Amino acid sequence: MPGFAAVPAALALCAGLLAGPAAPEAGRPDCRAGPADCYGLYTYGYSLGLHPFTGAHAVRKQLTDHFWLFPVSGACPSRIRAGARCELLGGNPVEVEYIGNDFFQINTLPGHQLGRGMHIRFAFSRTLGFHTLTVRAWQDRPTDCTDEAFCTTVNSAFAWVTWRVLAQTLRFSAYAA
Repeated sequence: MPGFAAVPAALALCAGLLAGPAAPEAGRPDCRAGPADCYGLYTYGYSLGLHPFTGAHAVRKQLTDHFWLFPVSGACPSRIRAGARCELLGGNPVEVEYIGNDFFQINTLPGHQLGRGMHIRFAFSRTLGFHTLTVRAWQDRPTDCTDEAFCTTVNSAFAWVTWRVLAQTLRFSAYAA
């Protein structure tokens, strides 16, 4: 695909620009628990289709218990747990920050292509049997990259495509949940 090779190169260019602190700085909000009062990067919603007999918890559990379904799972264990650290595809280290009833959240670590300190939450919900995946990413402060239109656009587009692949996978695998 022409131009597709440019995406990883553009991400690599932005990698150092997205770095944020691992812990909150003095006077800054603690953004690990959620995006309130933090710098939002993106929020995407994806339909997982109609699954009237499967709850949001079951879909989340299926993904965290079979993490190889994650489109960039890399060198992570098949079953992930809160506090676990592993490398996503391409040697991108992350920590599993939280696993809730209907969501899980990862945090990028130093050495990650997108920099450290980005929190990404994958939340599952069901309304009238229709399931939705909402992916939200945030940091505690804007960075040089988030102030640059090109870098922000490339990162957001890459994330949208990657999480769409996850949603398409879960659309079918949720029947087994």
